[in-house]
Amino acid sequence: MTVLREGLAERSPADIRKLIRANEWMSQTAGLAHDYVQANLVILPREDAEDFREFCKRNPKPCPVLDITDPGSPVPMNVAPNADLRTDLPRYRVYESGKLVEESLEITRYWRDNLVAFLLGCSFTFEHGLVQAGVPLRHIERGLGVPMYRTNQECEPAGRFHGPLVVSMRPIPKHLAPVAIQSTARYPAVHGAPVHIGDPGQLGISDIMQPDWGDPPVVEAGDVPVFWACGVTPQAVAMESKPAFMISHAPGHMFITDLKITDLRTS
Repeated sequence: MTVLREGLAERSPADIRKLIRANEWMSQTAGLAHDYVQANLVILPREDAEDFREFCKRNPKPCPVLDITDPGSPVPMNVAPNADLRTDLPRYRVYESGKLVEESLEITRYWRDNLVAFLLGCSFTFEHGLVQAGVPLRHIERGLGVPMYRTNQECEPAGRFHGPLVVSMRPIPKHLAPVAIQSTARYPAVHGAPVHIGDPGQLGISDIMQPDWGDPPVVEAGDVPVFWACGVTPQAVAMESKPAFMISHAPGHMFITDLKITDLRTS
């Protein structure tokens, strides 16, 4: 799988989405399409979409909006006008009243004319830049899922939506932490700079080897845990606020857009 992943690092988003649509790639998307922006997915009925739009506005670190579709349209016109959000992610999760009821390779049978899709920036986008800056990312090296944790930090509520911040964590050699901060701060549209470095207990995380999503981290001597806001936050929020219906990506299984990473970089 690692060799195949490396082969997809330079492929175009359209090529990778075609593989995903044909169920020829069903794994996590870290390390794919190095030059392009990856996105988290949230799909809600129109009656909940406005509250969620406001939730994103109030919580831009975990929920930076890249695109919002028209009701009933599965096509993200601003970021990938030839894509289909019903089929072009490797795995989806379906929630009903806050409970996970299914994980699926496609969601065509669930699609309705009143659904609105949100694409939120994902930290996978800046990982290649970290590697280029000399920062080791061991989950990519080992073909693992990045570890993600529910925290004790509450997001600012909006309408019916409320719940905890979720963070992703990458163990980084302590002397390279400033490099990681500087590199990722340039990309606020994909979570930007870390929200915390060091003691996981300050985020209410009792054991970093037991993530809520993803795989346990590979930690080496001299590492410090570095935490970024994470686009799995809406899934934790769904579990708490219990909307009647919501679809998301499966953690780590992102949508690959046509946006170039350089298009998002700030000075």
